Amino acid sequence: MTCEDHQAAVAAVDEARLLETAVDLVAAPSPTRSAGEAADRLDRRLRADGFEVERPEADWPESPAVVARLDSGAPGRWLQFNGHLDTVHLPFAPPAVRDGVFTGSGSSDMKGGIAASVEAMRALRDSGLPRAGGILLTAHDHHEAPWGDGRQLRALIREGYVGDGVLLPEYLADRLPGAGRGMGVFDIRLTRPGEAVHEVLRPPETPDVVAAGAALVGELKDLDVRLTAMRHEVSGRDSVFVGQLESGEIFNQAPVSCRLRGTRRWVSQGRGEEAREELTALAGSVASRFGAEAAVEFQVVGEAFELRREDPLVEAFQAAVEANDGAALPWADKPFLDDGNRFCGQAGIPAITHGPAAKGAHTTEERVPVAELVRVARVYAATALNFCRDAAEGSG
Repeated sequence: MTCEDHQAAVAAVDEARLLETAVDLVAAPSPTRSAGEAADRLDRRLRADGFEVERPEADWPESPAVVARLDSGAPGRWLQFNGHLDTVHLPFAPPAVRDGVFTGSGSSDMKGGIAASVEAMRALRDSGLPRAGGILLTAHDHHEAPWGDGRQLRALIREGYVGDGVLLPEYLADRLPGAGRGMGVFDIRLTRPGEAVHEVLRPPETPDVVAAGAALVGELKDLDVRLTAMRHEVSGRDSVFVGQLESGEIFNQAPVSCRLRGTRRWVSQGRGEEAREELTALAGSVASRFGAEAAVEFQVVGEAFELRREDPLVEAFQAAVEANDGAALPWADKPFLDDGNRFCGQAGIPAITHGPAAKGAHTTEERVPVAELVRVARVYAATALNFCRDAAEGSG
C-alpha cells in the first residue's frame, strides 16, 4: 500500500453517506429470524451504488443473506467484511441522530458497524482500490442466541462465501482480541410425574422439583469453582453460569417442573461435546436424588479460538489502526462470543472483531458516536489495502 493509496481511501469515506445507510438499516425492525426487510434495504443500497448482489438462502429462506464483492481483477488475498442484521428481541427503538450520536435498535449491535463496512468498500471502489485481491461483504440473520442458532452463517461458510481473513464490526474497540472462549447455552428441565397441586394436598412422597433445581444450582456453582483450573493466558478460564431459575405458577403450588438456563464457556478448542456430557450427567445425578427426571438441551454457539500475532491479517489490521489512531491495539481477550469464533473454527480463517466504541448493546438504549462509525470505515479500508495483495508479496 502506498501512502497515496491510503490517503485516497481514507479521504473517500463519506460520513453523510455512511450515516444515511445506517439510519436506513436501523429503521427496519429485524429481531432474529425476521431480518428480511433489513436485508432487502441493504441489497437496494448496494445495487444503487453499482455493486452486484447475491441473495443466497443459506438455510434460512425467510431472510436470504446479502453478498457483494469488490474485485480488483488482479490475483491477491480477499478480505471479508461480515455482519449480522438481526437484533435481540427487545422493544423496537427507531433511528435518531442527535449531538453526533446515533441511536436505535441495532445501532450498536451491529447495523452501524455494517454501514461502516459498506462505506469502507465504497471508499475503496471510489479510489480505484484495492490493486490486488478484493473485498467480500456478507450480511445475514440468525446470529443472536437463543432465538437464532447460527445456521445462516454456517451455511454461507459451507457454500464457500469465505475470504482469506475476516473483519467483524462488533462493538469492541479497545483491544485486538487474540483469543476467545467457546460457549454453549444450556436449558435444563427437571420434571416429576403427575399434576401441579396445592402444597397442603400433595402426597408426602411427591418429588420436590424446586429443591432439585436449587440443589443443581449449588452443584453448578461448585463446578464453576473446579473449572478455575482450566485457564488460558489470554482468554481467561472455563466457567458455568446460571442466569435463570423458573418454577411454579403461584407461591403455594407444588409444581411439576423446574427450569434452569445459563452458559458454559471453555478456553480449549473442541470442548463443546465434553461440556454437554458433563452437564447432562450432573443434572441426571441431582434429579435422581429427588425422584425427578432431567432433560438437557445444549446448543454450542461457537468454539474457542486463538490468532497468531504474525498472521498477515493481524499485521495488516494493526498497521491500519496505528496509521489511523496513532497506536496499535493491545493483544487481549474477546470477552463475548461472536461470528469470529465460527470463522476460525468452521472456515479455518483468521477473524478479527473490531467495531465502534458503542454502548447499550442488548438493551433498548443502543448508541454509538458517529465519529466512531467513520473511524471504523477508515480502519477497514486501510486494513484492506494492507491485506489485499498477492500472497507472494508478504504482509509487510
